[in-house]
Amino acid sequence: DIAVYLLFLAFSLYFGPRTSAWYAGLCLAAVTVPFWFAARWQLGASFSVRPEAHELLTTGIYAKIRHPVYVFGGLAWLGALLALLGWGALSIGVIVAVVEFARARREERTLAATFGPDYEAYRSKTWF
Repeated sequence: DIAVYLLFLAFSLYFGPRTSAWYAGLCLAAVTVPFWFAARWQLGASFSVRPEAHELLTTGIYAKIRHPVYVFGGLAWLGALLALLGWGALSIGVIVAVVEFARARREERTLAATFGPDYEAYRSKTWF
């Protein structure tokens, strides 16, 4: 998904209309992409498309945010969409947010079932 994102971002950079939304989108992407990449790197081999509980990661970005890939990845995609499509991309962003929220909840059920009280303790100390 990162390679597809980078191609989409490059397309947005080149073809996007030079409007306030284009600048806002690129600024949003510039701020969020490093955090998204760092979160994916910290997951390492634990990353999977489907919810699977390999290990309970509680360090780095994951010490403060339970789902940084969803948070920062979603914001990075919103930035690229804003750069290409303008302010109308916000409606797409809302749809993506709903989907990502549902994915995170499904993942949380898997982690809670696998790690039990350890996950609940972690969950109580972190944001989404």
